[in-house]
Amino acid sequence: MDIKEYSGNSLSFIGDAVFTLAVREYFIDKHFQSSKSLQALCNGYNSAKGQTKVFYRLKEEGFFTEAELDAYKRGRNHISHIPKNGDLQTYECASGLEAICGYLYLTDKDRLAQFFEKVFEGGLHNE
Repeated sequence: MDIKEYSGNSLSFIGDAVFTLAVREYFIDKHFQSSKSLQALCNGYNSAKGQTKVFYRLKEEGFFTEAELDAYKRGRNHISHIPKNGDLQTYECASGLEAICGYLYLTDKDRLAQFFEKVFEGGLHNE
């Protein structure tokens, strides 16, 4: 299927899984083993707030291509619900970042690897 045929929601759905797995692998590779520690650290990246921090940090650095920002906009515009503990802007941004991740997973694994290198420059606490 052509990448343009994927909805923003589908890109975000795929990207969520890829992003979550990459974050979990990152912390396992750092030798964290306590499920409580792993959960807390992963939430710093996998939460809507954490993903929003990643997006703005990378955007400020000029990391994203136009095609990636187009994927972001597609994912951001397909919000079906807002969690009770979040706000619309944060949730839209997180969904957009997940769409970028899904887009890269489907189109360019080398660029996806570069993306995650930049993501994890935020360190253990996504600073």
